[in-house]
Amino acid sequence: MSVKIRLARGGSKKRPYYYIVASDVRSPRDGRYIERVGTYNPMLPKDSEDRVKLDADRIKHWLSVGALPTDRVARFLDAADILKREARINPDKSKPKKKAQERTAALAEKKREAEEAAKAAAEAPAEG
Repeated sequence: MSVKIRLARGGSKKRPYYYIVASDVRSPRDGRYIERVGTYNPMLPKDSEDRVKLDADRIKHWLSVGALPTDRVARFLDAADILKREARINPDKSKPKKKAQERTAALAEKKREAEEAAKAAAEAPAEG
């Protein structure tokens, strides 16, 4: 059985409240879980102590038996110094796609040609 430490949504419409749970990967997001190991209330201010509550001993137990946290839960565990989260860097994702790069190159070429033409026009009367 593969276990994940993930968020299970509770709360009402437009008022989210999440339970941090250890659950089987095959169970639905808000469905059956093995154990509740914390809570997360995104409606509270970021500096509030009650925003994220974790049961560190149980989380360490689940990590020791092979449970994998989701990315959001890994952020919480990193902030609580329970688990070291590796930074994810994808510099290519922020680059424009192929067509946008071609358009930018075409605009740059036109601009360079216009600058050359302006420079040539400025030099021509000076000679005569």
